[in-house]
Amino acid sequence: MPIDHAAMNVTDLERSKTFYSDALKPLGYSLMFEVDDFLGFGDGQMPNLGVVRREPAGGGHVALSASDRATVDAFHDAAMAAGGTDNGPPGLREHYHPTYYSAYVRDPDGNNIEAVCHRPE
Repeated sequence: MPIDHAAMNVTDLERSKTFYSDALKPLGYSLMFEVDDFLGFGDGQMPNLGVVRREPAGGGHVALSASDRATVDAFHDAAMAAGGTDNGPPGLREHYHPTYYSAYVRDPDGNNIEAVCHRPE
């Protein structure tokens, strides 16, 4: 079954709002709502990635689907420009399967955000 939603714990909600808004834009995600210490990002009708101010922060991982390899590359560039830390540049990860193309970036709190495309190029 696909995951319905996931959440990442962060320490600074404003900093994270800027980071995630910029980093996820190439994947078609945008901020859909903000309530108290919770930001809801989504790529369609409902938010499926929460960003919540909570201690302890960091240590989470989420992989978001990308439609093609160029979108994975654009995510990595945008996330790095938004203040992320490289945790694996765009490329094939054939140990998962022959067409697994992904990039990994840590957000300012250390959460690992991945964009992945499974299609052959």
